[in-house]
Amino acid sequence: MAEASRILQTILIPDFSTLAHVTPRFHSHPTSHSRRITTRCSISTAGGTARLAVDRAVPWGCDIDSLENASALQNWLSESGLPPQKMAIQKVEVGERGLVALKNIRKGEKLLFVPPSLVITADSEWSFPEAANVLKQNGVPDWPLIATYLISESSLMKSSRWSNYISALPRQPYSLLYWTRSELDKYLEASQIRERAIERINDVTGTYNDLRLRIFSKYPDLFPEEVFNMETFRWSFGILFSRLVRLPSMDGRVALVPWADMLNHSCEVETFLDYDKSSQGVFFTTDRPYQPGEQVFISYGKKSNGELLLSYGFVPREGTNPTDSVELSVSIKKSDKCYKEKLEALRKYGLSSSQCYPIRITGWPLELMAYAYLAASPPSLNRQFDEMAAAASNKKSKKDIRYPEIEEKALQYLLDSCESSISKYTKFLQASGSMDLDVTSPKQLNRKLFLKQLAVDLCTSEQRILFRSQYILRRRLRDVRSGELRALNLFDGFRKLFK
Repeated sequence: MAEASRILQTILIPDFSTLAHVTPRFHSHPTSHSRRITTRCSISTAGGTARLAVDRAVPWGCDIDSLENASALQNWLSESGLPPQKMAIQKVEVGERGLVALKNIRKGEKLLFVPPSLVITADSEWSFPEAANVLKQNGVPDWPLIATYLISESSLMKSSRWSNYISALPRQPYSLLYWTRSELDKYLEASQIRERAIERINDVTGTYNDLRLRIFSKYPDLFPEEVFNMETFRWSFGILFSRLVRLPSMDGRVALVPWADMLNHSCEVETFLDYDKSSQGVFFTTDRPYQPGEQVFISYGKKSNGELLLSYGFVPREGTNPTDSVELSVSIKKSDKCYKEKLEALRKYGLSSSQCYPIRITGWPLELMAYAYLAASPPSLNRQFDEMAAAASNKKSKKDIRYPEIEEKALQYLLDSCESSISKYTKFLQASGSMDLDVTSPKQLNRKLFLKQLAVDLCTSEQRILFRSQYILRRRLRDVRSGELRALNLFDGFRKLFK
């Protein structure tokens, strides 16, 4: 299901905002360098926004499950300094392609040791250094810089030193970047991941448009539109989202690590990639033994199923991800008598009237409870609005605030929000069985069935967490109400005693 490649302890979320506010610093036009253009890509625009055809693909890379270029990649890496490996690329059940043990591998053994010369970073040498100079002079951040570098080197085909690596990359990565807006609306209507996917697509589109307007259009010899267009940027960002890693011991540098990015994710392992200064190579340490023929795994980080789908295009089997969570949407109603005062308090701490908080099978964060207190507060508690908003944002020290007088109302508010979300999942899952896929070819049908199955798996896992939260909230409400009943009975007893 998942392409064998997404890496690491933490996948970096790019700060696209820094790109939009860089002041152009153009100097004299660099010497024109002829580029051999090997791709013919095009985009259509509607309302100024780039739109992409789903069935288009870049002219480099390979099929997601192809082993055609695996041996060439391994031979090139070995000739370029990769030490002998105990693993090889093979077709696997989990991840299409993956690294499989060739020999016995012990628990605690260090593997890979990819040298820095075989790692792609923002400092990598360009085949067209003039293009790199223009981008760096304009302060382009690492993410779009590496994305542009990857396109530049890919367009050279065999002329690039990275050609064997690029040939082994998927021509179309598993990524929500390749879902159309109608597919996101149809299949992810119940999940908050839909909003994050739309935001990510808009960020990638905005980054490309910014580069095109500020740089590419002014240097067409260095950045021809036939090569640097929305289609190729969607591909390169799909590769980065699914493969780029942050290496803690290499000053936190982000990098593409050929060979290492063929490792698949398992929720049952905790090992991750890092840089070893003594051996000067990217490595990982196994946390379990492997027998010959077994697939070797690493962790892409403690991510929810939704986050794994967002960046890597797969959903783990139900119940196998101990760090799974679901985003619960909560909001202050405009009909609230203190709506303006509560909104003002929230904005003071960078929040809005509508927020999303993660809920896990084990419970929910203190910030969500603080938000519930604020939403349930009557006008008489207006002096505590600021404290509640601060706790909801965690701007101050993490504090478990309690307001016993509105405990029941806050819990009921959370239960109502939870059940409202559950109803959306139930509606989608009930409709998914008879969902009209609206396709005209077997290829389209396979794609639609695949997307629908991903959505069903995600929604099933997220609804399961909400059901658990619903159960906990109902028990808490029962305990609160039974406690109040005991207090009232005790009060009545005292009253009768003094009659």
